[in-house]
Amino acid sequence: MSRPQVFKWYMAFSEDHESIKDELCSGRSSTSKTDNDVEKVRALVRSDCQLTVRMIASELNLNHTTVHQILTQELSMRELCAKIVLKNLTIEQKDNRKDACLHLL
Repeated sequence: MSRPQVFKWYMAFSEDHESIKDELCSGRSSTSKTDNDVEKVRALVRSDCQLTVRMIASELNLNHTTVHQILTQELSMRELCAKIVLKNLTIEQKDNRKDACLHLL
């Protein structure tokens, strides 16, 4: 914890402030990720899987970080050579990988 934060808490508790929870503040929310944005990103990736995160962000007019969070956290995808692919292999892909390894052995 930073030194200025300690001083701020000390002042708050010395003025009989007993709650340790943050107070509500006005302003923009920390994330602009909505269910509608997730669906748009999903549809765009399914239509063309060779899109990069930057291309998706410019197409949907979203922040690069937001698009990356949607792809990695919401859609369970990852980047591979700047292209978006699913994290998990299909059963057929796993069988092909197993056959190739057995052939090499």
